[in-house]
Amino acid sequence: MKVQKKPAGKPAGKTVTVRQIRSANRKPEIQAATLRGLGLGKIRRTRTLEDTPAVRGMIRAVQHLVEIVEESKS
Repeated sequence: MKVQKKPAGKPAGKTVTVRQIRSANRKPEIQAATLRGLGLGKIRRTRTLEDTPAVRGMIRAVQHLVEIVEESKS
């Protein structure tokens, strides 16, 4: 049985683009780790991610440090 992998390029389905707007300095380490998990780490860096409940939960955990730039339905 072969497992088909998704291409690493662009996420499939619904996506959400997030931008870091505040620094993780002087915040709990778990919040800095959540930003790293989202692929962020520097101010004004953006990432387009799949819109899943796990990603939404991570965004909610650091909502004071990030902003949602756009949500797309593909």
